[in-house]
Amino acid sequence: MVEAMTEHEDDLVIRRAKVDDAPAIARVHIASWQEAYAGIVPADVLDNLDVARREEQWRDWLERGPQESIRIWLAAKGPDVVGFSSLGPSRDEDADRRTSEIYTIYLLPSAWGRGAARELMRTMLAEPEAEDPITLWVLSDNERARHFYRRHGFAHDGTERIESFGGAQLLEVRYRRG
Repeated sequence: MVEAMTEHEDDLVIRRAKVDDAPAIARVHIASWQEAYAGIVPADVLDNLDVARREEQWRDWLERGPQESIRIWLAAKGPDVVGFSSLGPSRDEDADRRTSEIYTIYLLPSAWGRGAARELMRTMLAEPEAEDPITLWVLSDNERARHFYRRHGFAHDGTERIESFGGAQLLEVRYRRG
């Protein structure tokens, strides 16, 4: 089990999320979506993302307490949350009980390329079940994210699905490690 808080060089801290982190998580979530998915997800979907609604969703989820098997981490520089990630059991029908899934890994665009995503990924991969398979889903057109996952040992396993975003049908591909 990874420690609840890990300090890294240049004052980056990776720690478990708390209920009080919901506003920061919501801001990161929306800012990341709006930048990373521009030109991929319909503009009206991105323009209509609501921080207050997303904060309410995160607060509700964190208050109820995620299942013990789902972990959420934050990357912070000083008092500022710059990213978050989550890992839990795979939700895929073809997964066995040993397979984990990375549900999220999002950063403020200003934090891209500065090591926070790498540290969040290392934290997730250090979990006990990291020796078992880990999967994640990524939009096919999100080449930046796909490159990041390949650099961390993930590869497209040939599985694809269509997801609807604001009426647009977008291709997602599954990546697997292990």
